[in-house]
Amino acid sequence: MNALYFYLFLLVHPYLAMWWKSFEQAGHKSWEGLIPGYNYFVAYKISCNKPWWVLLLLFPGIHLIMWSVVNTSYIRRFGYYSLSDTLQGIFFPYLIFAKIAKSKQDFLPETNWMNGKEVHARSYGDNLVLFLALPIFGHAIAFIFKSISREKPGNRTKVKEWGDSIMFALVAASIIRTYVFEPFQIPTGSMEKTLLVGDFLFVNKLAYGPKVPVTPLSFPLVHNTLPLITMKSYTTLEKVNYTRLPGFGKVNRYDVVVFNYPSGDTAVYDPRMPDGLMGHDYHGILNDEAYYYFWQDMINRSGQNFNPYSVEFQDKFGPDFITNIEKWKAIAKTEMAKGITYCRGGIPGSGTNYIEHHGLVYRPVDKRENYIKRCVGIPGDWIELKESKLYINGSPAEVYPFQNLRYKVVNFVRPSKDKMLSYGLEEERNDYYLGQGDTVMMNLTHDQYTKIKQDNKDAKFILDVQPQYSDKSNAKPTGSQMISNLGMFPKDPYICNTVSDFTRFQLPKKGQTIKINESNIAWYRRVITAYEGHTLSETKNGIFIDGKKASTYTFSMNYYWLMGDNRYNSADSRVWGFVPEDHIVGKASLVWFSKSAYAGVRTERIFKLIK
Repeated sequence: MNALYFYLFLLVHPYLAMWWKSFEQAGHKSWEGLIPGYNYFVAYKISCNKPWWVLLLLFPGIHLIMWSVVNTSYIRRFGYYSLSDTLQGIFFPYLIFAKIAKSKQDFLPETNWMNGKEVHARSYGDNLVLFLALPIFGHAIAFIFKSISREKPGNRTKVKEWGDSIMFALVAASIIRTYVFEPFQIPTGSMEKTLLVGDFLFVNKLAYGPKVPVTPLSFPLVHNTLPLITMKSYTTLEKVNYTRLPGFGKVNRYDVVVFNYPSGDTAVYDPRMPDGLMGHDYHGILNDEAYYYFWQDMINRSGQNFNPYSVEFQDKFGPDFITNIEKWKAIAKTEMAKGITYCRGGIPGSGTNYIEHHGLVYRPVDKRENYIKRCVGIPGDWIELKESKLYINGSPAEVYPFQNLRYKVVNFVRPSKDKMLSYGLEEERNDYYLGQGDTVMMNLTHDQYTKIKQDNKDAKFILDVQPQYSDKSNAKPTGSQMISNLGMFPKDPYICNTVSDFTRFQLPKKGQTIKINESNIAWYRRVITAYEGHTLSETKNGIFIDGKKASTYTFSMNYYWLMGDNRYNSADSRVWGFVPEDHIVGKASLVWFSKSAYAGVRTERIFKLIK
């Protein structure tokens, strides 16, 4: 339901509650209950003497909490304190408001905490508020403080005190977290060595303008899953269209950006896995699963046990798989929805990693997983990758000090661990490891590469390049090449991109109109359908958008290209493509704490600015 209806409800509520009648009983004019907005200002003043709380009604999600606060506090000023009264005040206060308006009950002073009868009358209601603010833990805190200190006559009870404190701490923290800055922890090594696993960051949401939450009705201070019980932390009962408030600037090229994972609209859900997800790249997993079912069908039909990794098998039967891929993807999606997956982690068709899970889950934009990468392409840029060298608009991109590439190093006498540490290389972080034979694989920054090469004259450093196959002859790719192409954006069998080499393309820009045809539509399928909400049909008679034949398309949003500084160990835009502007969360600004799982606190990184 659109948030507009909720705000319309808030406008109508004072009339349903007949505030213009009860305002008189509270010493105010009846007309004050009839003026939209101002009636809430007066109601907060009457109920809890905090009229400025009316401003909190402007925040989606927070507005319903503050609606409950004003109702509950208001009816208590007319003697409705019990557990039943409090429940009604929180969820449906109109029966009580009708009684107040009809009976013209006396307006009561604030609770006399010296009066045991009054304190007892409200105790169950206060316990309910504390439980809703912080289930179980709130009462544990109140009990501990009650045990170590005495209740003072005339003061609020510990339950009331902590209920109010926790409630408004959560409200304040939710507003700050949503609209100002949010803490974020680096979970993977994709930004090594710029950002390290175990870094704790502040994400500045004012840098680009904070997003108004798409799903504002959510449990405070958690992202998409409740801790411990791993269940959904939000409801889609209220929805807000994409809206970004004014910020201090815009996304600049080379900013380190936190964003919602673009390919996370559908995810394989398993609460036993980190964040409840079995790999974030659902579309990659779906292709792997589709290939598995095709491979199984070939075995069943022929009676032969084919090796799914065999180039011979893929070259011979791959074209048949690609021709009918939508059929196999439909089968795979049905089985995954039932909770069955064979190829977790992008292992095509091995069948050795069968796992049962909890099916598929859809997540709205603001509840998709938070990722962090460097923005290397802004709307309108032309991007190309040649042998791991990035080109932007035809010129080499800036190389950041801690950006690193992978090298195969031969004839290298591996020194001690301490010596490797002197180069800034940590074995535990997978900075280097043994490859095939006596080859050592190293992820090196430019400075590390220069230093180690100087110290090891006989060693040979070979950049780990995965070249595109040659298509100069205009020949169709082989079956194995088509299957391999499904692993990288745009996940099209006829477009070859690799981790080190990427075909030149342009980033979509809001308002830009392009020609679309069968040769380039693969780059824009998800833009048109998943991000901008149209239907797309590709037939022999042409391309149809929303049922109408189309030869051009105009973009509704800006799109960005983001890559990890750890270029060979990063799932980034090379895997899932463009990042829409409505997925941008904020700018990573400051490392406020850092702790290594094996080396302890990294004091040198505390309060380190991110560049």
